[in-house]
Amino acid sequence: MGAKLKVKICGLTDPAAAEWAAESGANYLGVVFFARSPRFVSFERAAEIFEFLPAKVERVGLFVDPTDQELDQAMNRIRLSHLQLHGQETPERVEAVRLEFGMPVIKAVGISSAADLEKAKAYDGVADMLMFDAKAPADSTRPGGLGQVFDWRLLSGLRWQSPWFLAGGLTPDNVADAIAQSGAKMVDVSSGAESAPGIKDPDLVARFIAAAKGQ
Repeated sequence: MGAKLKVKICGLTDPAAAEWAAESGANYLGVVFFARSPRFVSFERAAEIFEFLPAKVERVGLFVDPTDQELDQAMNRIRLSHLQLHGQETPERVEAVRLEFGMPVIKAVGISSAADLEKAKAYDGVADMLMFDAKAPADSTRPGGLGQVFDWRLLSGLRWQSPWFLAGGLTPDNVADAIAQSGAKMVDVSSGAESAPGIKDPDLVARFIAAAKGQ
């Protein structure tokens, strides 16, 4: 842990939350463009959320199996720094999006076992960054943001070409342990820093960032 560890706060729904997350030391801020999510925002709302953020903060748009048209619309309306693909996108689709839109891509992969990590290797070196998230149950209507965790020790000692985020059920109370067990250098939180679905809590956000960075 330490100042070099990077934190992403995802699922922001209002500009004030984005501003105090940035002030608390978040390195990446994310908005969700998936209609079934309680954190869904429109492109117009996302533009408002990102409008007054410091230039050093990375702006991430989360998409689930987006079409090129959807990505085009987003890029025309919002200043994003990264695209996060959180659906069933293949390595070929990830590469196509990178080439078409000329923007770094974060590919989220659901993990529940070592076999899932083996499958994730197909994206290593293709996506600019990976995100290891807890795999959603088969009957879930959403691929993430469910507050579930997986065995962080599965990641310990593994080497990847692409930098990676640890996600899935992280909270101010467990993030330090998660980092210690997994060796993560970047972490992502959504539901674990909320007072209600889609409502970020200033105290939880600040506590999460401090705990992750060992402050």
